[in-house]
Amino acid sequence: MIEINLIPDVKRELLRIRMMRNAVISMSILVGIVSIAIVVFCAVVLGGQLAFELKQDSDIKNKYGELSQISDLDKTVTLQQQLGQIDRLHSDKKINSRLLSLISAINPPAPNNVQISMARLNPEEKTITLEGSAVNGFAALEVLKKTLTSTKVKKGNAEGDGVSLASDMKAGETTFGENAEGKKVLRFAFTFTYPDDLFAHSKEAISIITPTSKTNVTDSRLGVPESLFSRSESTEQKKENQ
Repeated sequence: MIEINLIPDVKRELLRIRMMRNAVISMSILVGIVSIAIVVFCAVVLGGQLAFELKQDSDIKNKYGELSQISDLDKTVTLQQQLGQIDRLHSDKKINSRLLSLISAINPPAPNNVQISMARLNPEEKTITLEGSAVNGFAALEVLKKTLTSTKVKKGNAEGDGVSLASDMKAGETTFGENAEGKKVLRFAFTFTYPDDLFAHSKEAISIITPTSKTNVTDSRLGVPESLFSRSESTEQKKENQ
């Protein structure tokens, strides 16, 4: 079988080049369309952003114009800021007047009662310093200290007995002298740390719970555990029934 090539090499090369040209043109058109679409999209986004910024600027100018018409604007804004802080300041404030109630509550009954001449409250260190005098000497001072360490602070209807009123007690100067009536008294000073609940502002009532019985401060009492000197509930109930 004999085959005859009727298309010369030049003609075949021309057809191949035409096909390449058509492919390049088609690709260029596609790329151009995509580029135009990207440009249009960017223009729309940029135009929308510019329009939004112009609207915001216009609103700001309008609001500024309205505020500028208000007389004493600076005073009004300052007052509003102060009013906004009232609730926070009200919740953070301390009720220091409870110190007077505390002194009255912890003062032991006669003959171990004391006279408090100075009570200093230090909110930063959360300490209270008491200075006073006692006619019954060291016995009254020990009763006062034991009353403090046994007193509890309870918030509202919280469960338990509350938190201890005094901790980290530090003794100050103790001397003997005479009071205005010429009686020999023991002058004392000491400092203790109080809990946060004592002066904290709260909607719930704060209770200061002191010991119900007098404190024994004899040498033997100070040297042994308190449990040896506590009376059982059954013994107290029997005495009450009698």
